[in-house]
Amino acid sequence: MPVQSTMKALLAETPNSPLRIADIAKSSPGEGQILVRIKASGVNPLDLKIRAGNAVHARHPLPAILGIDMAGIVEEIGTGVSGFRRGDAVYGMTGGVGGIQGSLAEFAAIDAALLAPKPQNLSMREAAALPLISITAWEGLVDRAGVKAGQKVLVLGGGGVGHIVAQIAKAAGTEVYVVDGASKADYLAGLGATPIDRDVETVETYVARHTGGKGFDLVYDTVGGQGLDTAFRAVSRFGHVVSCLGWGSHALAPLSFKAATYSGVFTLLPLLTGEGRAHHGQIMREMTKLVEAGKVMPKLDRRRFTLADADEAHRLIESRQADGKLVVEID
Repeated sequence: MPVQSTMKALLAETPNSPLRIADIAKSSPGEGQILVRIKASGVNPLDLKIRAGNAVHARHPLPAILGIDMAGIVEEIGTGVSGFRRGDAVYGMTGGVGGIQGSLAEFAAIDAALLAPKPQNLSMREAAALPLISITAWEGLVDRAGVKAGQKVLVLGGGGVGHIVAQIAKAAGTEVYVVDGASKADYLAGLGATPIDRDVETVETYVARHTGGKGFDLVYDTVGGQGLDTAFRAVSRFGHVVSCLGWGSHALAPLSFKAATYSGVFTLLPLLTGEGRAHHGQIMREMTKLVEAGKVMPKLDRRRFTLADADEAHRLIESRQADGKLVVEID
C-alpha cells in the first residue's frame, strides 16, 4: 500500500475566522518523538483565546493547528525512544501552544516524554478530556501543596479543573468541599464532595459552618479574579492556597496575617520551555492508575463532534453552554 504523505488538519488561520479543514504534509517523528494517529482531541477554553488572538502567554501564533489534549494510537517511533510500541494507546497534553502542532489533525509527532498509556477503562474520547485539567489539578494539589489525608480541602469552581481536583483530593483521603452553583450540587455530591451554593452562602458562612471558623487547610481556586481573594479569606492559619488563574492584583494581607502560603500553577511551562516534560508524562501515568482504580472519571458533555463541526464545540464553550468537557473525534 502507498505510504500516506498528507493528513487532514483543522486550521485556525486568522483571529476568530472559521476553522478550515486542509490537507497538509503528514508529520514525521524526529529524535525522541512518537508519531501518533490521533483519535480524539480535547477542547479547552484556552483554545478559544488562542484562536481569538488573546493568549499571548500561549505563544501560538496563527495560522496554527489548535488542540492541547489528545488520545490516539502509536503509529511510528522515532530514534531514542523506549517504552512504547506501535499500536499502543496513549494520551497526553502534547501541543497546541508554543508553536507546537496541536491535536486537531489526523497525526502529530509528539515528544515521547509527554505521553502515557491510556487508561484501559476509558474510550479515546474520554481519555482526551483529561490531560490539561488533570495535570493542572495534580500540580496544584500534589506538587505545590502536598495534599495529605485528613485535610479539609476547599475547591472554588467545580468545572473542568475543579471536578478533577475534587476527585484527586478525595482519593488522597481528604474531606472535600466544592463551591459552585446549585445545578452542580447532585453531581458534586456524587463525587463524595460537599457542595456549597455560591449564590446562597458567603465565604464567612461556609467557613464557620464547615470548619468552626478555622478555615480550610488547602484551598484550590480554579475561578481567578475574586475567587482568589475568596481563597485567601477561606484558608486556615498555616494553610495553603493554590490557583491556576492567579492573575491580576490581589491584597495579600488576608493570607499574610494567617501565615498561610500561596502557589500558582502554570501548566503550559513544559510545552513552552521544554523543561519538566517528563514530569507531565509521569503525572499522566499516575492519572491512569487513579482512573483504572475507579477513583477519577472525567465528566463529558453528551454531544459529539468531528473536525467538520469543531466550530460548534468552540461556540458552546464560548456561550457557556457546555455541560462537561467537549471532545472532537478524529477518524
